[in-house]
Amino acid sequence: MSDWLVPYLTFNGNCEEAVKFYQKALGGESQIMHFDDAPPNPAFQVPESAKNLVLHAELRKDGHVIRFSDAFPGSTYNTGNNISFSLEFDTKDETKAIFEALSEGGTVEMELQETFFSPMYGKLTDKFGLMWQLSCKHKK
Repeated sequence: MSDWLVPYLTFNGNCEEAVKFYQKALGGESQIMHFDDAPPNPAFQVPESAKNLVLHAELRKDGHVIRFSDAFPGSTYNTGNNISFSLEFDTKDETKAIFEALSEGGTVEMELQETFFSPMYGKLTDKFGLMWQLSCKHKK
């Protein structure tokens, strides 16, 4: 699988919590780099308030990747509803387990149910305001 199209999520100071939440819900391996971990650059001074914020993080699983960061202090940050993630699983059990994990602290828009396009489909907004669509593949 190629990494040419990678979702990149920006948070407002709670990126590390988000990465750990998604890793717990989805599995995989994560790497987190804070602003304080980057080599010093005299042309770009990092304020003390930003040193523990996430400069860059990745969550990788089965050839897929999601990238994350915190917004730099003073930059514009908006929680939006213009992105959702669609996840498709091989089994109903896996679909249900990850749906329940992602919905923890969030809002379920559509409970898992059979639809014309999936034996199990549901929609939710997680506790960080991100929208997810989960489905189970058709069995042939």
